Amino acid sequence: MVNFMNEVFIWITGGVLAYLVGSIPFGFLIAKSQGRDIRTLGSGNIGATNVFRSISKKLGIITFALDVGKGLSGVLLVPLLAAKITSTGFEGMALPLFCGAMTIAGHNWTCFLGFKGGKGIATSAGMLIGLSPVCVGIAFLGWLIIFLTTRYVSVASIAACLVLAVVVWPVHMSDNGIWLPAVLSFLAAVGIWKHRGNIVRLRAGMESRFDFKRKS
Repeated sequence: MVNFMNEVFIWITGGVLAYLVGSIPFGFLIAKSQGRDIRTLGSGNIGATNVFRSISKKLGIITFALDVGKGLSGVLLVPLLAAKITSTGFEGMALPLFCGAMTIAGHNWTCFLGFKGGKGIATSAGMLIGLSPVCVGIAFLGWLIIFLTTRYVSVASIAACLVLAVVVWPVHMSDNGIWLPAVLSFLAAVGIWKHRGNIVRLRAGMESRFDFKRKS
């Protein structure tokens, strides 16, 4: 009974910590440091792309790196911290995967901004770097090809989610069974769902293309 309670405690602790880490709205805070509210600019999203377009390229890159770091820390650091707090060990990828998923949930529905957040693409990339660098490399290649072809960040992100949902099965199913690729495919589907506003704008011809030229 004690061991069971310890197992429950480490999962609760890890989940709460990971959610709070993911909930840190770096894009919002960085924009606020410039006296701007990112939610009122551009697409209204708090993610790196909107910061890049609406505030500055440098701050957008910093936001992207910090959001990636949230997902990576959810996989690599939060489970270790939860284990230390609860004095309970863990094995395998289940707890890191859960904590990584909770950082994405925190980013997408941050408690610090009324449970409204970003789309979770950068945070998902960070989680995948920790769990499956092969899959994130393939998904990034798909993102890059579509982005350079269309110059739509949203289309490239949706394509990367689709690529991820496919490649995780042959890469992980033989070693990890069905649960790991199933969870990663579900998270990819959430990423696509978070782009539903972009899909509406694409169909209406109102989605903004990325402009490589420096603004005058």
